[in-house]
Amino acid sequence: MVEETGAPAGGPTGSDAPERRPVEVPEVFGAAVEQAERYVDMLFSRGSEWGLIGPREQGRLWTRHVLNSVAIASLLPEGVHLVDVGSGAGLPGIPLALARPDLGITLLEPLQRRAEFLELVVDELGLEERVRVVRGRAEQHEDTYEVVTGRAVGSLQKLIPWCAPLMDEDGEMVLLKGASAPDEVRAAHKQLHSARLSADVLSVRAHPSSDPTTAVRLRRR
Repeated sequence: MVEETGAPAGGPTGSDAPERRPVEVPEVFGAAVEQAERYVDMLFSRGSEWGLIGPREQGRLWTRHVLNSVAIASLLPEGVHLVDVGSGAGLPGIPLALARPDLGITLLEPLQRRAEFLELVVDELGLEERVRVVRGRAEQHEDTYEVVTGRAVGSLQKLIPWCAPLMDEDGEMVLLKGASAPDEVRAAHKQLHSARLSADVLSVRAHPSSDPTTAVRLRRR
């Protein structure tokens, strides 16, 4: 679901107990709902133990992270292969893989511990046929993709020079951002001009009852 403007998704302060599964999760994930639940369990336990999820985030994994990640699913064309830059704990790549079984996904992550966690997630969720983990940095990665995505990786001023070379000729970037997205777009004027990209700021939701979040979609002029 896409709207004209937006605000970042929020949630209650974290706790030492997992967040109750929101009622919209079965509709969002369909046949993959059990895999989504296992992924949240992995984030809550091993993700926290490995230092990938902070204590304050444990109590809001569904709303703040998983559903937030899936909010951009409606912006992605059918059957594309996308790269999740700086994937970290697999956000947004893993939730997108579960909600959109038509997608091929590369999780690009430079840090070894995070890459190992991603390999574990892909293996335990049985996603090996559609999802691959590549340890590396965006600016050193040589493959190109139909869609480049990322979440909480950096400002547009940094991301555009790193990620524009990863886009196919007709590719696009779809990045999850916060309420400051319009300011980021203005601040990245030079980078947008240099890469010959146009930017749209959109408000998106994983489900009509979910909190909105903001995405920036970058396309070649």
